[in-house]
Parts: sequence; structure tokens; C-alpha cells
Amino acid sequence: MASAMKIAIVDDEQDMRQSISQWLALSGFDTETFASAEDAVKGLGPDYPGAVITDIKMPGMDGMQFLKKLMSVDSGLPVIMITGHGDVPMAVEAMRIGAFDFLEKPFNPDRMTELAKKATNARRLTLDNRALRRELSGGTGIMNKLIGASDVMERLREDILDLGQADSHVLIDGETGTGKTLVAHALHAVGARASKKFVTFSCAGREEAALSKRLFGPDPDGAAQPLIEEARGGTLVIEDIEALSEGLQARLLTWINEQGTPPETRVIAICNLQEQGRTCESALRPDLYFRLAAMKITTPPLRSRGEDILSLFTQLSQQFSEEYGCDAPEIAAQEAAQLLQAPWPGNIRQLINVAERAVLQSRRGSGSIASLLLAEDDSPEAQTMTTDGKPLKEYVEAFERMLIDNTMRRHKGSIVAVMDELCLPRRTLNEKMAKYGLQRSDYLG
Repeated sequence: MASAMKIAIVDDEQDMRQSISQWLALSGFDTETFASAEDAVKGLGPDYPGAVITDIKMPGMDGMQFLKKLMSVDSGLPVIMITGHGDVPMAVEAMRIGAFDFLEKPFNPDRMTELAKKATNARRLTLDNRALRRELSGGTGIMNKLIGASDVMERLREDILDLGQADSHVLIDGETGTGKTLVAHALHAVGARASKKFVTFSCAGREEAALSKRLFGPDPDGAAQPLIEEARGGTLVIEDIEALSEGLQARLLTWINEQGTPPETRVIAICNLQEQGRTCESALRPDLYFRLAAMKITTPPLRSRGEDILSLFTQLSQQFSEEYGCDAPEIAAQEAAQLLQAPWPGNIRQLINVAERAVLQSRRGSGSIASLLLAEDDSPEAQTMTTDGKPLKEYVEAFERMLIDNTMRRHKGSIVAVMDELCLPRRTLNEKMAKYGLQRSDYLG
């Protein structure tokens, strides 16, 4: 395994470089040597497939400066420092900065080999985890449904990747229609249990006896396995967990504790209380709440997602227009502002409804976005949704991005056609596309 990883040896003394290189080569490492830190910096970029062994005292850029430079390039790169006799305080400082470990001269070659193996194993794990995160965050599978470029969605995807790799139980809360069940699916899909069972169950609207039998058994008729058995080894998603009585909460907690660490079955609990003015913490036994909430995700409301609202509306209306065999509605600047400023109490579910009805309105040539939003929500907040809110500049930029995106989509990436329709010179169009992160290649075909 170690032969797949490299060891970069940095020392201004040729004899030292060669002796370290020869010894590590005999131990199965692929080595490369550098006579100075300056030369090494040029060859050691992010994701370097190995570890570094460097002397501390070198002319020019010394080992401490070299270490700081490497940590700024890739803080996960293992660096082993070689120190002279009496330089232990300097070695301790190096460890504080980020060094993996240090060797004090004269050092035992076997000790160096042992450290090199530990460093390359750690590096392999780091690179494997990075590759996995890139794959998962690249929009593959279920993660592709968690779209959006807003900061809150970036954080949500990062939280899913972090917690998905862990094995602890998770609590998900958030407003209705924000995708809590989708997040639970994503947590399972990106974790080690992805190939195991994924069982979901809602506690809402069920009597206590029925809940107890379905969750824990026994079923006197033998018609169904208890869910704790059905989900064994995989993931059990309990929706509307706040509907469990205190007695069933205690029983659930006992079952969770009996599983030990790591748990045989992972529990993802979903709480739906935000609209009722209550919290999940107030609805659950404290011991159960804190057992689950050690890993917690709160799904963001649509109104906090900024320009994502327009991107999602465009995507949804395009899908519905294809389904109904008509053109997608064109959104005016005022309507874009109304979409951005609406309170969206129903979140994504409400947006889906508005997009579908906007397409149907457009097909018959009547109606407006404002009328749809007011029909969906007649609260006082909705009545005044266009009177205040974000600065005009944000509305203009959001509308401009949506307009270019829609036009590029309609013309399948033809720059000339988009320039003609929007009356923009090529340079201006290129600058605006770069500003809004739009790539022509995304529209081809």
C-alpha cells in the first residue's frame, strides 16, 4: 500500500538527502529529493500524493518558513521535521503550526520509516475523503436535488457530507416544505450505510398502541416486522417524532442506548413543529432530545435562499412547460422582485404550486405572479410583500441573471442569438455571464 505514496525529502546536504532516500526506497517508498525549500515549494501543490520530510535548518527559506508555506497550500499535508540536538522547542513550535511529527538527530532509520508509514497512511485517508467529498458534492444522485448557490444551501450540503460520514443519530428540523425527508435520504446516500436498508415511518395521526406495535412489535397477526427489525443494520427515519408519547420516547431511547457505539441501526428523527411556535426540544424528553440533537440539521426556509428562488422557479416552470406542451412564462422585473420578496410560508412545496399555475396561466394568456402569490397566502405579510425588502440593486442583478439564463436556455447556448435578443455586445454579455457564474457549455445540446 505504501508504495503508492511518495515521500518528498528536502535537505540542503546532499549526503543526507541521498541516505534518507535510499533507506526509504528500500522500505518500499517512492522518493523524490529537493536541495532547497524554494525548489520543493514549486513541486508540492495541493493534493500532493504523499508526505514530506524536511530539515529545519537550511539556507534561504528555512524549515519553519517552508512548513508555514506548505500549510497555506494544503493544511492536510503531513510534514515530518528533522531537528538538531537541542532544537526540541523549535520542533514543538513546528507541531503547533501543523507539522505531523519530528525526528531529532541523530535519528534511528527504523523510527523514520515508522513515521513515514504513519504519515502516508494519514495522507491516503485525507485524499480519499477529499475525493469522496468532491464526488458527492458534484451533484451526483440524490445530492443533485439539493440545488442552490446560496450560502445556506452550501452549508446544508456541507453539513450533509459531514454528518453523512459520521455514524451517530441525527435530528432534522425546519419549516414545512423545506425538504427534511430529502435531507434524510441524502444523509443515508452519502454514508457507509448507503447499500443497507432505508426505512421511513411517520408517527403523525396514529394511536399509541398502533405506534408501539409498528415500531417495536410484537405484531400478534405477524403481518409486518417491527420497524426496528426491518431497518436493522441500515437507517430508520422517524418522521413527526414529536407525536410519540413520553412512554414511547422512553422506549425509543432505551433501544437507542442498547445499540451501543457505533449503533447497529442509525436513527434519523424528523421534527415538524416550527409553524406551531413550539420547538423540538420542548416536545421531546430531554434525554432523548440531547441523544439525537448531538448531530442536528435545520433545513433553511425558502425566503432565506435569495436568488435560489428565481433559479428554482425557472427550472420548475421549464419542467412544467415541457409537461404541458407550451412555452415557459417570461417573468418581468417586477414579478421577479415579487418572487424574491414573498414570505413563502409553504417553502418549496408552495414554489412548485406557483410555478405550475404560472405555466397554466401563461398557456391561456392571462394572470400574474402576484395574483398567484396572494392566492397561496392571504396573510398581511403577503399583502405588503412588494413594498419593502432588499435593495433595488439585488433585484436588478437577480432579474438580470435570470433573464440571461432563460435566453441562453431558449437559444441552446447560441451567443449570437442571445446578443441579438438582449441587444448586448459580446464583451458585455461575457462579463455578465462571468459575474453570474453562467457557462455557455451548460446550455449546449
